Amino acid sequence: MAIVVLPARAAHAPPACSPAPNSPVNNQSPQGILRYEYTRLGFMTTDIAFSANPASGDSIYNRGFWLAFAANSALVTANALTFRFAEFVAFLGGSEAVAGAIVSAGMFGALLGRLAIGQTIDRCGTRIVWPIGSALFVAACLMFLYGTQLSWLLYAARVAFAVGLAAMTTCSIVHIQNQVPAFRRTEIIGSLGSSGFIGMIAGTQLGDLIFHTVPEGRQRFVVLFGLAMVLGLFYLVAVTLLTYREGHERPQQTPGAHRLIFRYWPGNVVFAAMMMGIAFTVISVFLTRFATHRGMGGIGAFFASFCVSAFVFRIMGRSWSRTIGRHRLVLLGMAGQVIGLATLPLVTRSWHFAFPAIGYAFGHALLFPSVVSLGAGAFPKEYRGSGTTIVLGFTEVGAMISAQPLGWIIVQFGFTPMFLTVASLGVVVGIVYWVTDAHKHDDEIAADDSEPDIVKIGVPATNDIQRPAVVEAAVAVTSATGEGGV
Repeated sequence: MAIVVLPARAAHAPPACSPAPNSPVNNQSPQGILRYEYTRLGFMTTDIAFSANPASGDSIYNRGFWLAFAANSALVTANALTFRFAEFVAFLGGSEAVAGAIVSAGMFGALLGRLAIGQTIDRCGTRIVWPIGSALFVAACLMFLYGTQLSWLLYAARVAFAVGLAAMTTCSIVHIQNQVPAFRRTEIIGSLGSSGFIGMIAGTQLGDLIFHTVPEGRQRFVVLFGLAMVLGLFYLVAVTLLTYREGHERPQQTPGAHRLIFRYWPGNVVFAAMMMGIAFTVISVFLTRFATHRGMGGIGAFFASFCVSAFVFRIMGRSWSRTIGRHRLVLLGMAGQVIGLATLPLVTRSWHFAFPAIGYAFGHALLFPSVVSLGAGAFPKEYRGSGTTIVLGFTEVGAMISAQPLGWIIVQFGFTPMFLTVASLGVVVGIVYWVTDAHKHDDEIAADDSEPDIVKIGVPATNDIQRPAVVEAAVAVTSATGEGGV
């Protein structure tokens, strides 16, 4: 068993030396004895942190996780149904450039919304924000149902859709991170994200099925967005069940996102987040138009291959953050995305989508949990809501600044130059990250279950205090019995 001694953050007066009748010492708990003796000597007990045995094995995958898993699957299914949004804009008489402009407006609205989302989560918790975001998503799908022309209503609906989706994804990640030890955050984010691959397969296949079975015209979009709305209602019920008993301890201060981002700047991982947003815009907005342009049936083949591959890569690599390290995973993920995007111009038949999809899947499977974990981990836990929403906000910055220019490139030069432009940008971002951040220390490396019994003990400023005999005994008993949790 290892003991790490840290300097105290503040001076604490020693409490009374006599243990209370119900103190841990009287209960003869080794962990309790250790805590009590250091408290008696004036050590900072708030910094005592035994690694919890529940963190080992698969015990973090409980009933709450699987409900969140099901809810996230439904959400991504609903979102994947809207990958046909560019087709909807074309049906209303707009071009790819118009579709890009509407999507950019939605991303801009989501970006502004994130300035309030993170701070509100810090203040009120996910129990308040999560259902509100879900209700906004449902309302946006309802507004799509009534969209009959390219008007302000369509722009407003897309903004509401993007803001609601931003709140839902942020709350989901904040909630799941707070259920596990710090060194398993990347794993749990990746595991929950695996549900998205199931939802993406379901959503894109359902979208193709609707387009193949429902006659051309407004009716097919009514079915499309109506089904997305129903899934949004299921999600709303699920998150209400997840959070109705959840408490929240509001921090003493809740600074705005603009202050936190400078105080806890995550580093150049934000550029990787922006690149994720740009790449996702390509496959979620313009890929359907590419398939239509080349006379291919739909995009189901791409997303089926992408999701199956990404699911496998995510499960295979769920512990790689503690062995390879998150910085290297970011580089590998960028390489995978570049390969996937650069090979899209080679696709001439639907089944050809499998090859670029596998490359893109490898990239996304590694990038998303690593980028979110690195970015959000730069913020203290009490500001984890703002930290998560800031990092995810950078993906929306990428989508916002790229959607309209990418649409313009398609109109002026075609799809192939657009794909190669995005792939080249990915190479540049990868090189910048490799030069600036890839060699930095990663806290998750070696912080795995093979070394569970680590105790952090904050101590007074002086270094000449020795552990009393009872503490030595408690450490020995704890190491012998393996009772590392408290």
